[in-house]
Amino acid sequence: MKASLVNLVSVVLFASIATSLVRGGAQPASKPDPKAEAAVRAVLDTQRDAWNRGDLEGYMDGYDRSPRTEFVGGDTITRGWQTVLDRYKKNYNSREKMGVLTFSEVEITMLSKDAALVLGRWHLKRAQDDPHGTFSLLFRKTKAGWRIVHDHSSSA
Repeated sequence: MKASLVNLVSVVLFASIATSLVRGGAQPASKPDPKAEAAVRAVLDTQRDAWNRGDLEGYMDGYDRSPRTEFVGGDTITRGWQTVLDRYKKNYNSREKMGVLTFSEVEITMLSKDAALVLGRWHLKRAQDDPHGTFSLLFRKTKAGWRIVHDHSSSA
Protein backbone atom coordinates (compact mmCIF):
# COMPACT_ATOMS: atom_id res chain seq x y z
CA MET A 1 0.00 0.00 0.00
CA LYS A 2 2.77 2.47 0.91
CA ALA A 3 4.66 1.72 -2.32
CA SER A 4 1.47 2.33 -4.31
CA LEU A 5 0.94 5.66 -2.57
CA VAL A 6 4.54 6.71 -3.21
CA ASN A 7 4.22 5.72 -6.87
CA LEU A 8 0.97 7.67 -7.14
CA VAL A 9 2.55 10.75 -5.55
CA SER A 10 5.54 10.47 -7.92
CA VAL A 11 3.26 10.19 -10.95
CA VAL A 12 1.16 13.17 -9.82
CA LEU A 13 4.31 15.25 -9.14
CA PHE A 14 5.83 14.55 -12.53
CA ALA A 15 2.48 14.96 -14.31
CA SER A 16 2.12 18.35 -12.64
CA ILE A 17 5.60 19.35 -13.78
CA ALA A 18 4.93 18.14 -17.31
CA THR A 19 1.60 19.99 -17.42
CA SER A 20 3.28 23.18 -16.28
CA LEU A 21 5.88 22.80 -19.01
CA VAL A 22 3.31 22.13 -21.72
CA ARG A 23 1.06 25.02 -20.69
CA GLY A 24 4.01 27.36 -20.88
CA GLY A 25 4.91 26.29 -24.40
CA ALA A 26 7.67 24.00 -23.13
CA GLN A 27 8.97 26.75 -20.87
CA PRO A 28 9.94 26.12 -17.25
CA ALA A 29 7.20 26.58 -14.66
CA SER A 30 9.19 29.50 -13.27
CA LYS A 31 11.43 32.05 -14.96
CA PRO A 32 15.08 31.08 -15.26
CA ASP A 33 17.04 32.27 -12.25
CA PRO A 34 20.76 32.14 -13.06
CA LYS A 35 21.74 32.83 -9.44
CA ALA A 36 19.59 29.98 -8.10
CA GLU A 37 20.73 27.63 -10.86
CA ALA A 38 24.37 28.44 -10.05
CA ALA A 39 23.70 27.75 -6.35
CA VAL A 40 22.13 24.37 -7.18
CA ARG A 41 25.04 23.50 -9.48
CA ALA A 42 27.46 24.51 -6.69
CA VAL A 43 25.81 21.97 -4.37
CA LEU A 44 26.41 19.24 -6.95
CA ASP A 45 30.02 20.34 -7.44
CA THR A 46 30.59 20.33 -3.68
CA GLN A 47 29.03 16.87 -3.40
CA ARG A 48 31.25 15.53 -6.20
CA ASP A 49 34.35 16.97 -4.56
CA ALA A 50 33.44 15.55 -1.12
CA TRP A 51 32.73 12.13 -2.61
CA ASN A 52 36.05 12.12 -4.42
CA ARG A 53 37.83 12.92 -1.12
CA GLY A 54 36.06 9.95 0.51
CA ASP A 55 33.97 12.32 2.66
CA LEU A 56 30.46 10.84 2.83
CA GLU A 57 29.32 13.31 5.49
CA GLY A 58 30.48 16.17 3.26
CA TYR A 59 28.64 14.58 0.35
CA MET A 60 25.49 14.37 2.48
CA ASP A 61 25.69 18.11 3.23
CA GLY A 62 23.97 18.50 -0.15
CA TYR A 63 20.84 16.85 1.28
CA ASP A 64 18.33 18.49 3.58
CA ARG A 65 18.97 17.32 7.15
CA SER A 66 15.39 16.25 7.60
CA PRO A 67 13.54 13.05 8.48
CA ARG A 68 11.54 13.69 5.28
CA THR A 69 14.54 13.58 2.93
CA GLU A 70 14.10 10.68 0.51
CA PHE A 71 16.38 8.51 -1.60
CA VAL A 72 14.91 6.11 -4.14
CA GLY A 73 17.19 3.57 -5.76
CA GLY A 74 16.47 0.14 -7.17
CA ASP A 75 13.53 -1.30 -5.27
CA THR A 76 14.25 0.68 -2.10
CA ILE A 77 12.88 3.90 -0.67
CA THR A 78 15.04 5.33 2.12
CA ARG A 79 13.66 8.13 4.27
CA GLY A 80 15.50 10.46 6.59
CA TRP A 81 18.85 12.19 6.23
CA GLN A 82 20.59 9.93 8.75
CA THR A 83 19.13 6.78 7.19
CA VAL A 84 20.33 7.88 3.75
CA LEU A 85 23.80 8.55 5.18
CA ASP A 86 23.80 5.10 6.83
CA ARG A 87 22.86 3.55 3.47
CA TYR A 88 25.79 5.27 1.77
CA LYS A 89 28.16 4.20 4.56
CA LYS A 90 27.04 0.58 4.18
CA ASN A 91 27.23 0.49 0.37
CA TYR A 92 30.39 2.60 -0.02
CA ASN A 93 32.52 1.58 2.96
CA SER A 94 35.87 1.95 1.22
CA ARG A 95 37.61 4.33 -1.19
CA GLU A 96 37.73 1.49 -3.73
CA LYS A 97 33.94 1.15 -3.67
CA MET A 98 33.48 4.91 -3.88
CA GLY A 99 35.70 5.38 -6.91
CA VAL A 100 35.72 8.75 -8.66
CA LEU A 101 32.33 10.40 -9.16
CA THR A 102 31.38 12.60 -12.10
CA PHE A 103 28.08 14.15 -13.11
CA SER A 104 27.14 14.95 -16.70
CA GLU A 105 24.24 16.21 -18.80
CA VAL A 106 22.95 18.15 -15.80
CA GLU A 107 19.70 20.01 -16.55
CA ILE A 108 18.20 22.38 -13.99
CA THR A 109 14.56 23.44 -14.23
CA MET A 110 13.39 26.05 -11.78
CA LEU A 111 9.91 25.06 -10.58
CA SER A 112 9.46 28.09 -8.33
CA LYS A 113 11.60 30.55 -6.41
CA ASP A 114 12.37 27.83 -3.86
CA ALA A 115 12.20 24.56 -5.83
CA ALA A 116 14.23 23.09 -8.68
CA LEU A 117 14.18 19.82 -10.59
CA VAL A 118 17.60 18.50 -11.63
CA LEU A 119 18.12 15.71 -14.15
CA GLY A 120 21.45 14.22 -15.04
CA ARG A 121 23.80 11.29 -15.27
CA TRP A 122 26.24 9.92 -12.69
CA HIS A 123 29.33 7.82 -13.26
CA LEU A 124 31.76 6.10 -10.91
CA LYS A 125 35.22 5.26 -12.21
CA ARG A 126 36.56 2.33 -10.19
CA ALA A 127 39.44 -0.09 -10.67
CA GLN A 128 37.19 -3.09 -11.35
CA ASP A 129 34.12 -1.52 -12.97
CA ASP A 130 32.40 1.65 -14.12
CA PRO A 131 28.87 1.83 -12.69
CA HIS A 132 26.72 4.63 -14.07
CA GLY A 133 23.13 5.75 -14.34
CA THR A 134 20.71 8.64 -14.18
CA PHE A 135 19.21 10.77 -11.44
CA SER A 136 16.37 13.16 -10.82
CA LEU A 137 16.67 15.42 -7.81
CA LEU A 138 14.16 17.73 -6.20
CA PHE A 139 15.96 20.67 -4.59
CA ARG A 140 14.34 23.07 -2.13
CA LYS A 141 15.72 26.36 -0.89
CA THR A 142 16.04 25.88 2.86
CA LYS A 143 17.46 27.98 5.69
CA ALA A 144 20.77 26.19 5.02
CA GLY A 145 20.59 27.01 1.30
CA TRP A 146 19.63 24.83 -1.67
CA ARG A 147 19.36 21.20 -0.57
CA ILE A 148 18.16 17.90 -2.05
CA VAL A 149 14.90 16.71 -0.52
CA HIS A 150 14.23 13.86 -2.97
CA ASP A 151 16.77 11.81 -4.94
CA HIS A 152 15.73 9.14 -7.42
CA SER A 153 18.82 7.48 -8.86
CA SER A 154 18.99 4.48 -11.12
CA SER A 155 21.79 2.28 -12.42
CA ALA A 156 22.20 1.46 -16.08
